[in-house]
Amino acid sequence: MDPDVPLVVPEVNPDALKGFAKKRIVATPNCSTTQMVLALKPLHDAAKIKRVVVSTYQSVSGGGKDAMDELFNQTRAVFVNDPIEIEFFTKQIAFNLIPQIDSFMDDGYTKEEWKMAAETKKIMDPSIKVSATCVRVPVFIGHSESIWVEFENELDERDARKILSKAPGIAVVDHREPGGYVTPVEGAGEDLTYISRIRQDHTVEHGLTFWCVSDNLRKGAALNAVQIAETMIKMGLV
Repeated sequence: MDPDVPLVVPEVNPDALKGFAKKRIVATPNCSTTQMVLALKPLHDAAKIKRVVVSTYQSVSGGGKDAMDELFNQTRAVFVNDPIEIEFFTKQIAFNLIPQIDSFMDDGYTKEEWKMAAETKKIMDPSIKVSATCVRVPVFIGHSESIWVEFENELDERDARKILSKAPGIAVVDHREPGGYVTPVEGAGEDLTYISRIRQDHTVEHGLTFWCVSDNLRKGAALNAVQIAETMIKMGLV
């Protein structure tokens, strides 16, 4: 969050890279933030976002190898009726959900939830209000997000689908039939961020909601860093 260090998703705010010379450091955002702003930016350009409410379903790989090993070992223990050992997570993760990622802050939000709000403001627009609930789920690779967006101006779901279909780094898979959406299993190992279940949010005047899936180890981490380097070379910054 250092104002002299650009926080960059190349498809969203490449111009921020021009400020890297102040400290010669560029930061890549939190994985959950990266996939969300990738989807939000083209919609923000079309209708200006006022408020975002997001619930995340984040895979254990976001916690590293120890977290993945714990899911594997606990899952095996359940099937062979061995004791469940909890070392990395605060509670059993196998066949369970944990509504805590990172430590709690004074206001009751976790640091992961704070990051999503603070990073979205820095990357996109400080006027956007963001409320997040981040949940760890028993999935090995791939973060999923349910995202509700309130706009200043009207944006029809059909127009939103067209906008997202043309946006860089995004694939829209949105068929209103059983299985007509992307899950973490399909998104794992892919560079794209997938958007499904685009629909109007009838609880606000100008609202949309959609489902967002991305490989947190690729676009959420390594791929985004590589794309930052490639963008800097194209811009003649290095």
